[in-house]
Amino acid sequence: MPVEHYENFPVASLLLPRHLREPIEAIYAFARSADDIADEGDAAPLVRLAQINDYRREINTIDSGGMPSGEMFARLARNVRAFKLPTILLRDLLDAFSQDVVKTRYADFAELRDYSRRSADPVGRLLLHLYQRATPDNLARADDICSALQYINFWQDVAVDWKKDRIYLPQEDLQRFAVSEAQIAEGRVDDAWRNLLHFEVDRARMMLLRGAPLTAALPGRMGWELRLVVQGGLRTLEQIEAVDYDVFRRRPTLGKTDWLRMVWRACFMDKLR
Repeated sequence: MPVEHYENFPVASLLLPRHLREPIEAIYAFARSADDIADEGDAAPLVRLAQINDYRREINTIDSGGMPSGEMFARLARNVRAFKLPTILLRDLLDAFSQDVVKTRYADFAELRDYSRRSADPVGRLLLHLYQRATPDNLARADDICSALQYINFWQDVAVDWKKDRIYLPQEDLQRFAVSEAQIAEGRVDDAWRNLLHFEVDRARMMLLRGAPLTAALPGRMGWELRLVVQGGLRTLEQIEAVDYDVFRRRPTLGKTDWLRMVWRACFMDKLR
């Protein structure tokens, strides 16, 4: 499941094959540090954007065959070359982090989906390239899983994001269900809010289930890792429903009993297909 504070990176489990832990850790370090630039501290937006652009220059160096400065980028370069990873996916992540600096609202789901295509989907695609399973069907299913996981994180963190002046709920959905930004600021849970979040939860669940067949396409430990990832997302959605969509006062988190339930369900993933 997601590790530390970069929620789009559902890896770093002991289930991962030993030979892939090094490249995965290298990609994670890159993504986490760039995400921190966008989200942490009190630097001005122009400073944040300039720092993220420094990362782009290091990727340019990797693409040109040179060795970038700093151990984090040198480590990344070694693994990009060893595993022939497409650096466009790293650039997509940087584009999404830059967008986080300047964009705080999303007009519709298509706009949000374009964001998750760059902020979440590259993670699954990079992993599939590492696993040597990057077929068109597998990539499409990984996109569904990764984007769904990001949306789930958004829905459980509505209050957290509001404090950063960010709303990931599409504006068209807020209007459709008659939920205002003032209501989000108040943390007011009524039928309108419940209907809105029910709609978003159902959409995320549909995407997870649509991507679930990917678990059968990945062998051994890799498949089991993904089974737990999918089950963790599904369980979090159940928790959002269990608190009657009041994510303002009871943010869903996974505990020991949830993990036991996830492991049990992971053993019967075929029933999801």
